[in-house]
Amino acid sequence: MKATLFRRCSAGALVAWIPLLATVCAPALLAAADAPAPAATEPKTHILYMGADLDLQLNQDYNRVRDVSGSAFIVRAKGKEVAVPMNGGPITLRVQQSLKLTEDSATIDKLKGERAYTPANDPYRKFSKEQPGWAGDAAYGKAAGNAMVVANAATAAAGGGTANVAGGGLGVEYSRDANAQAQTAADAAFASRSDFNSVGVYAAKMQRELAQELYDAMDVTFEVSSEKPVASPYVVIITRYHERDGKPGTSRNWIYAKALDPIDHTPRKVRVMQGGFPAGFEVDDFKVHLYDRGQELATNVADKRVPLTRDEAFQYLKIEYLSSHKGATLPPDAAMGKLPADIRTRLTGDQAVPALFVQVSKDGLPVEAFVDGSCSRKVADLSVRSAIMDLRFQPALDKGKAVEGVYRMNLTGVRP
Repeated sequence: MKATLFRRCSAGALVAWIPLLATVCAPALLAAADAPAPAATEPKTHILYMGADLDLQLNQDYNRVRDVSGSAFIVRAKGKEVAVPMNGGPITLRVQQSLKLTEDSATIDKLKGERAYTPANDPYRKFSKEQPGWAGDAAYGKAAGNAMVVANAATAAAGGGTANVAGGGLGVEYSRDANAQAQTAADAAFASRSDFNSVGVYAAKMQRELAQELYDAMDVTFEVSSEKPVASPYVVIITRYHERDGKPGTSRNWIYAKALDPIDHTPRKVRVMQGGFPAGFEVDDFKVHLYDRGQELATNVADKRVPLTRDEAFQYLKIEYLSSHKGATLPPDAAMGKLPADIRTRLTGDQAVPALFVQVSKDGLPVEAFVDGSCSRKVADLSVRSAIMDLRFQPALDKGKAVEGVYRMNLTGVRP
């Protein structure tokens, strides 16, 4: 499986995030130092981390991987879902890394990734299959026993009078058999002591192969759980490796995806054992990414993981938005939060409208909610107004500068 790696992370967002931490966190720390008593700590509800998205090349175009079903990637191409088998031939994947912000997370425990052997290349399996074990010694023991029995019979027949009959009698035949059995025993003894039947020779051969470390597979194991149920999870493992004799600084990416059973709070064991690596490869690093229906979940092993409060998360989203829309003129947009599913049923009488209008400050905060576009009639239902005041928005932009604006909220297909 051919793969390329791209790091897609807004430089403006990263640079801006550093002073944001100073702006948001430093004053809080100074205030806490001067305060007579510590205030209640705001919970860390969001996680900022370095995530990864997969794009699969199909008919010269790259399409985002939306899901994994069995042993196939699911992408959406030309308005239709297409299943692309992982083992159906060469495919090209592109990995795009970017900072992601989410409230959904899962726990990965006992994570272990190491090089391994495929069955065909495993020295232990070769040894068990090729070496004769005690078969040579057993053959010699059996032949020697048979020779002794025949020899004893020949001796008894030779001295038994009535057993001697015409043509040499039984004594001669027993003597011939004894000689044949003795020769068979001698041959078996020689074979049992030859390299072909030597367990030690095969064991030494196995040790020499083990010392070469010609691993050609990757074995990854872990346990996964989530306090919030995950209905359609799949895991993506990205291993960066280089060949044993490869040029310094050159590495490749191996990508493997596997659909998982639903995840809940009970830890579930997962193992991925996959070959196809060049013999003797070296692992630079490997990452485990967890998804649910194409949306990545933050895990405790994610890169650059930073827990954030809701306000800190909102500040990060605004900085990212402003840095990626320089010079743009845009109306407000949804950023955080969602309305209750029954929001329309709460609006009665002349306020039962298909859309609401929210005045949004230049800081992205809701100021007031109205049922008309002219913003003259306020939302009367206090529960609806309270839910709207809990939302957060990207501010309107005028040539890249944050200004006040009005956000139209469609109640027939509510977003956020």
